[in-house]
Amino acid sequence: MFYGIVNGLEVQTFVPSQRLVESDLAALFKVGRNSVREALQRLAAEGFVELSRHKGAAVRLLSAEDTLAVLDVAERMTGLLARSAAINASSSGLVAALKTCVEDISAADAAQDVVLFAKVRRRFYRVLLDMSGSRELKRLFPAIQLPIVLAQHRLPSLQKIRVRDYRQIATAVAAGQVDAADAAGMAHVQHVREEIVRLLNDPPAD
Repeated sequence: MFYGIVNGLEVQTFVPSQRLVESDLAALFKVGRNSVREALQRLAAEGFVELSRHKGAAVRLLSAEDTLAVLDVAERMTGLLARSAAINASSSGLVAALKTCVEDISAADAAQDVVLFAKVRRRFYRVLLDMSGSRELKRLFPAIQLPIVLAQHRLPSLQKIRVRDYRQIATAVAAGQVDAADAAGMAHVQHVREEIVRLLNDPPAD
């Protein structure tokens, strides 16, 4: 259920500020109420959900300051992930899988299939994590609240940015170009930040 809610942010099953009712979640994920409470506690501990004694649980709504703080962490972590994957690329046996992910991401984008795009995007990062061979990255990377940022700031330009940037990351990683992979990973989050800052500084008229 934890990953069900996190992944649901990408496809707008869940949105920031949405109340999370235990009985509804139990029915949706076909689990007991105790499992729901445990998942909500974990989501709260990792910053995806806010718990209130009187209002219950709700998906966290990020302030502009919180959004930029999340992106700062994501920038460093994505660079580190790409660097670690590049170091181990030749020995991992996963280069072909990484290239397949990039092609599938492009196909999902061309088909304008949001659900499929989210699915293959997650697979792209799972392959990078497996290539990295780092237990700490596998533990920490999924905890970054980037899904909330992307759910809260839905810009059409972001998907095109991801398609382009993922290809650049994969190219550097597959070639074992450690510094280039690090730079490409960090640049990806920088590009996302630039679009979001532009939106924050010039919000659309109502």
